Amino acid sequence: MAVDLLVFGPHPDDIEIGLGGVVARHTALGFSVGLCDLTRGEMGSNGTVEERSKEAEAAAKVLGCVWRENLGWADRRIGKDPVHLEEAVAFIRRHRPRVVAAPYWLDRHPDHVAASAVVTEATFNSGLRRYEADGEPWRPEWICYYFLNESMPPSFLVDVTDYYEQKRKALECHASQFATTARDTVATRLNTRLFRQMIESRDAQFGAQSGVT
Repeated sequence: MAVDLLVFGPHPDDIEIGLGGVVARHTALGFSVGLCDLTRGEMGSNGTVEERSKEAEAAAKVLGCVWRENLGWADRRIGKDPVHLEEAVAFIRRHRPRVVAAPYWLDRHPDHVAASAVVTEATFNSGLRRYEADGEPWRPEWICYYFLNESMPPSFLVDVTDYYEQKRKALECHASQFATTARDTVATRLNTRLFRQMIESRDAQFGAQSGVT
């Protein structure tokens, strides 16, 4: 199914962390948005693959997306297999997005850096008629990048003030990553109170720079 905006995330929950408000705004305005997780996040300290898949689907519904798919690449191996690039190209050609969003290319997590590189190449190669991958050539109008762990001075900002509660609810769907109620939960950077504070304070700082909440 063709979409206006196709967002790629390295792991289930990355899209919600970095672009949840923007996704919610676009769906509310009537744009079709599809989400693609590259891995199942099986190397994460908490949550099973099955749990994380259900959480991702629940979050996609909160955000109003038309679909969410997972390419099932091995966690911590993004881009290591040459077939990854071909699969990403085929995925873009199949869904024919106007815009592609990918993680920003500078980040503390190697998977985020690798995902940015693969998606950037795939977006370019998708439009090459002689690049061998499934599907007819398709060139998105543009590709943009969203911050996860790091941030730089942005080239543009999107006001998500009216949609921020949806972002919070989407993040809450990922209880295996952000909650600490289960007895066997391993303490991680994600499930500390300060991680959510970091996300929201960064978003608020960007908002203040442009005169919104």
